[in-house]
Amino acid sequence: MIPVTDALSIDDDEISITYIRAGGPGGQNVNKVSSAAQLRFDVRNSPSLNGRAKERLERIAGARLTKDGVIVITANRFRTQEANRRDAVDRLVELIAAAAHQPKFRVPTKPSRAAKQKRVEEKVKRGTTKKLRSLRPNDD
Repeated sequence: MIPVTDALSIDDDEISITYIRAGGPGGQNVNKVSSAAQLRFDVRNSPSLNGRAKERLERIAGARLTKDGVIVITANRFRTQEANRRDAVDRLVELIAAAAHQPKFRVPTKPSRAAKQKRVEEKVKRGTTKKLRSLRPNDD
């Protein structure tokens, strides 16, 4: 089990990790060893997530989501398979945690009449101050 939040965790069977060749540092070894981790997580068929979390996760995933609803995360920051595997899993956990957090419902409000009046008065006062700065006494 991979813990995401206090109330949510995903099963290890829900993710699949394959290793692919990665560019970057590694010298001659880079062309021989498959150290980059490619993680796949099927959002639509996941029993761990509820409907709203799945919708938010698909929206948040963006280009990482395939047409079939599978999130693909490629991690090649590190030289070792284990470090890249941990990095990919951590990035998936961050995505799922962000999707699991339900945003607070915001009731749109309008400024009160007094607030509008105060804003206009402050603007007039500021404009008057600026106008007084530019006025110069006449040298008659």
